[in-house]
Amino acid sequence: MTPISFQKRKITPFVYGIFSVLIIAFLLLSIYVVAEPPQYLDIHISKEIQENQSTGLNDFMIWISWLGRTSVSVIVVIVLSLVLMILKYKREAILLFSTLLSGIIGLFFKVVINRPRPTKEFVNLLEDTKYQSFPSGHVLFYTVFFGALILMILNTKKLTNKSRTILSLVCLSIIFIGAVSRVYLGAHWFTDVLGGFILGCILTGIAGYFYLEDSKKINNQ
Repeated sequence: MTPISFQKRKITPFVYGIFSVLIIAFLLLSIYVVAEPPQYLDIHISKEIQENQSTGLNDFMIWISWLGRTSVSVIVVIVLSLVLMILKYKREAILLFSTLLSGIIGLFFKVVINRPRPTKEFVNLLEDTKYQSFPSGHVLFYTVFFGALILMILNTKKLTNKSRTILSLVCLSIIFIGAVSRVYLGAHWFTDVLGGFILGCILTGIAGYFYLEDSKKINNQ
């Protein structure tokens, strides 16, 4: 894959600013969920999303969440990474394989923050869950995995601009629907999902920086 022009731009203070805001937002959100039990916002959003449940929609949301299961995500990432390695896309393979680190990082924060899962007192539970609630591991993985795919899509010249746009929008849509599914299934509160997304953006930004820097070095050789 050949890097496109946007990679050649230096990291600006604006980008550092966004990164700093994400880190601060995650820290503040973490403090909030530790200090406060689920408030009106979390409960209200859960009720709104679960208001029009149906068998078909239940099955669809369960299917969307299937990829985020640890056993499934590990197999998918390993297989795709091996395929990329065989096709001699070493940097892309490393980038994709690095998304598995999100599971370890997410579990660390779950244990440290130790927020309980939603209960049937407040939401309709459609999925059996384990581990703590914050941040959402599914949303964290979806964000880093599909975020990595977006980086690879934008980094190749083998696709037309239209194809890049369509594929990137598909990836973004899956992240969004995956996040909604976690609340719909009663597995997480909205703030859990938000925390998973913010942390995912931080990790994607870090991985993306090294990936794009490596691409630039290779391009300059």
